[in-house]
Amino acid sequence: MGFEPNSKVKFLFRWRRGVAEMDGGGGRRITASPRPCNGKRVVARKRGRGFGGGDGFLNSVKKLQRREICSKRDRTFTMTDAQERFRNIRLQEEYDTHDPKGHCTMVLPFLRKRSKIIEIVAARDMVFALAQSGVCAAFSRETNQRICFLNVTPDEVIRSLFYNKNNDSLITVSVYALDNFSSLKCRSTRIEYIQRGQPDAGFALFESESLKWPGFVEFDDVNSKVLTYSAQDSPGIMLLILTKSGGCVPLEILSIEDGTVLKSFNHLLHRNKKVDFIEQFNEKLLVKQENENLQILDVRDFQLIEVSRTEFMTPSAFIFLYENQLFLTFRNRTVAVWNFRGELVTSFEDHLLWHPDCNTNNIHITSDQDLIISYCKADSDDPLSEGNGSINISNILTGKCLAKIKAGNSFPNENECSQSSRKHMCASTVRSTAAEALEDITALFYDEERNEIYTGNRLGLVHVWSN
Repeated sequence: MGFEPNSKVKFLFRWRRGVAEMDGGGGRRITASPRPCNGKRVVARKRGRGFGGGDGFLNSVKKLQRREICSKRDRTFTMTDAQERFRNIRLQEEYDTHDPKGHCTMVLPFLRKRSKIIEIVAARDMVFALAQSGVCAAFSRETNQRICFLNVTPDEVIRSLFYNKNNDSLITVSVYALDNFSSLKCRSTRIEYIQRGQPDAGFALFESESLKWPGFVEFDDVNSKVLTYSAQDSPGIMLLILTKSGGCVPLEILSIEDGTVLKSFNHLLHRNKKVDFIEQFNEKLLVKQENENLQILDVRDFQLIEVSRTEFMTPSAFIFLYENQLFLTFRNRTVAVWNFRGELVTSFEDHLLWHPDCNTNNIHITSDQDLIISYCKADSDDPLSEGNGSINISNILTGKCLAKIKAGNSFPNENECSQSSRKHMCASTVRSTAAEALEDITALFYDEERNEIYTGNRLGLVHVWSN
């Protein structure tokens, strides 16, 4: 079963610094403005080149909101298992998304330029890497060769990717020069077609929708639905925040299925104080104003919990953990785990993020939501790590660092080939050293089926880390 188009999809409405924006509480949206968020949303631009220029659509926390049925294993076993999984991981392969000739004839000039990787997705022994220029390449882990580019026309600029596991297809969201990059177009392509090198065998989605500014599209992985906002229509939503009036903000909670108003109420605010954020997670509402305490409101019974502003300072991004009923906060390169009673659950012992602005494209949460894998600052006492970072794997519930990939322990073994390479020919495509591969990582993805980590960097290169 695939995604069903439905405007009545659960999501949260964030009000950050007086500006209303919508972020995915259960899905993925991509935005063209640099706002760190929980999900990913694609927003149509007003005018101009739609192929980048900002890092807003990078905020993709890959596979975070996959609500899988899983058995919770013993914590000690889980930690030991994770340590074994990531033991001896090293650099194995290298792929290049750049083709100076372009992906086809008559391609737009900027699509020929080398640019950094902003998003990585993996499925069915394939790795999909999207560059900031808008070029997206598919690589085979079986042959370690580039299969094809997913741009099917010379003027297509791909903005984001989404793997739809319900029908084993890849959805691309693109803009085109034909309409001055002003509207979003979605296409679904079966993975089997991409494996055959037939990216043009897909079909268009949401053709009846006008996804021009300020329209957007969101893929809701939790509910297996798609939310589209057409500038010509007004869809039903889960949480509606109305215009602030006096000392309160009117809120309405609507049904996820039919848009029926389930509850309507006013939430009191401090006058003349900026709203840092309003976040919604199921029945919990998180409200924070400038220099005020964090408020956690249960909208069912209006029970209110306050957390001192000295304990909880406004983060730059959130990640909600559905399985554990917890949430992560990111602030000044640090990560913390909180529960909805306002208690700090975990602070990490060795997980200082590389990017100060919390580029969550360099962060991956496993589907069991027990591990966080991030691009971090390397140990200052490691002489081989000067100028580059490390990939740290930590337990979310304990904060313990279970494994670390760094320049000193990630040299490729010249006497061996990766498992997939041995099936064909023992020839590595790695030209970078481990230290070079750990420089300026701009995207990260963990393939749980293959137990491999894929990273992309500013040069448009993708590196495979495996044991």
